[in-house]
Amino acid sequence: VHLVESGGGLVQAGGSLRLSCAASGSTVSINTMRWYRQAPGNQRELVATIYSGGSANYADSVKGRFTISRDNARNTMYLQMNSLKPEDTAVYYCYADYVDLHSHKYYYTPWGQGTQVTVSS
Repeated sequence: VHLVESGGGLVQAGGSLRLSCAASGSTVSINTMRWYRQAPGNQRELVATIYSGGSANYADSVKGRFTISRDNARNTMYLQMNSLKPEDTAVYYCYADYVDLHSHKYYYTPWGQGTQVTVSS
């Protein structure tokens, strides 16, 4: 399974963007999905997590501004980002764990290319 991120771009502070993360592969069951981000010179940080049942957790820095969601039928995850700040500027990556329905083995997806989000002040 590979994940492909999209939806990044350049936006002014206070604006919004919606990121998408699409998973390839139909013979898998995707469990937990996560959004990470990495700003230049910084370590990659966890932004939000969504579990298979739909419950979610957020980093304190994005609570109340970002909303994570998923469409299990499409194996797709989203990140709605509102009230964006310059400090949200980063490359955003998605990450997931899944079960292969044939082998019943448990895997983690590889890191993708990410999608750049730039927020201007």
